[in-house]
This record gives sequence, structure tokens and C-alpha cells, in this order.
Amino acid sequence: MSHHHDHSGHSHQHGGHDHDDGHDHNDEIEPALQTLIWKQIDFESIRTLNESESDQGAKIVEKTWPQRLNAEPKLESDADEQLLMFIPFTGVVKLHAILVRSSEDSSAPKTLKLFSNRDDLDFSTASDLQPTQTLDLSQTSEIQELPVKRTLFGNTYNINLFIEDNYGDEVTRVYWIGFKGEFMNLNREPVEVLYEKAANPKDHTLIQGVGDMASQGTRHGM
Repeated sequence: MSHHHDHSGHSHQHGGHDHDDGHDHNDEIEPALQTLIWKQIDFESIRTLNESESDQGAKIVEKTWPQRLNAEPKLESDADEQLLMFIPFTGVVKLHAILVRSSEDSSAPKTLKLFSNRDDLDFSTASDLQPTQTLDLSQTSEIQELPVKRTLFGNTYNINLFIEDNYGDEVTRVYWIGFKGEFMNLNREPVEVLYEKAANPKDHTLIQGVGDMASQGTRHGM
């Protein structure tokens, strides 16, 4: 298969995220900030192969927790159904789970292969190499929380997501990707991700959650 894309000249703006995304989820549960990895992602360095438009992959990862149900932006494959994403972190992550929102139709990704700490993958090597772990995804528009084997992802500074196939469509569509885990600074000191500057958790609007996760609220983009 042929995947020709120019990934140069990326420019991402990360400031000024607004908590008000037009959703009203007052009956929802907030996620625990210490488990949701977002600010520790190196958004500028995300690469996606076979995306139909430049930077789509980075943009769906950049969505904040309150924005995860938004229909746009979305990641859509180009030449065929496969997608390969390289997502680096700004330190070391003990990864617990990957969060994915796709759809109920045949464009939903089916097989997701994970490769940790590789920055040299293309479609050929991703197809030939043994993945760190393989996950099976469902056809659903709900948030899928996919636990990983923590012993295999306890020292992760980047991760490759290889969407190998979908449920039959020529195009694969993904609307949001997130991560749960523990973050370590590059000096290996543990970091507790808490509300910044004494923000009052009571001020945060309840939003749709996954399990006992809690919202990052308005502190995104700091």
C-alpha cells in the first residue's frame, strides 16, 4: 500500500482552551486528574501517517476532556483504512489505559497494535514487528477504556498506535484518543497532577465520565 504524506510545518496552539464547549453534562462524573494524561503529551511532535488532512491526528489528541464528545475535529484515514500514530510524552509515563472514541458504523477501528518507545516505525515495520500489546476495539460511539498490561508500559516515553483494520469501511474515523496513567518528570521524580493554584474542585462542572475519572476542568492550556 502507499502512504504519501507531508508532515512538515506543523504548528499547534495550546493556549486559551475554554471549558465551555457547548455540552451540558451536569449528571456526569469527573475523572481523577492524577490518572488522566493530557498536559504531559508533546503535542508538537505527534506524527500521523495516512491521515486525510495534515495534523488531524494531533488535533484529536489535543482535545481536552470536556471536548472529547465533539464531532470535530476528527481523524480520518486516506489511502486505505490503516493509521499509524506516534505520540511522545514530555517525561516518562506508567501507562494504565488508552481511551478511544470512534463510532457505531463500519469506519470504527477494530485492531489496535501498541508499540512503546519506538520512533522509527512506518507501515511496513509496524506490520512486521511484534507489538508490545494488541487491543480489540468495539463498534461504539461511547468512550472505550482499554486497559494495557502495566508491566509492559511502566517506563513509556512515547507510544505508537497502529490501527490495522476497521469493521469494513474503506476509511477509518477516530474522534478522540486519551491516556490514563502516572507521570514522571524526566528526572524520574514522581509528579502528582492536582488542581493548580488552589482551584476549587466544587467550581468544576460535572461532565460525562468513564468510571471514577475526574475532569481536568478549566486548567487545560496552562
